[in-house]
Amino acid sequence: MVRQSRENRSKFVRVKCPDCENEQLVFEKASTVVDCVVCGKVLAEPTGGKASIKAEVLAAVE
Repeated sequence: MVRQSRENRSKFVRVKCPDCENEQLVFEKASTVVDCVVCGKVLAEPTGGKASIKAEVLAAVE
């Protein structure tokens, strides 16, 4: 029998808004549109798998 390791394959990423430079955490596989909490600009859009991130990715949070 083959055992598959079920480690976490997704993570959160810290992104910086291109308009107001606010930093916030976004789930890498977001299923809804993620807006900046300060200015309302779209930071990530769902694509069915990994989200299309429209902001600068600063770091991956494990």
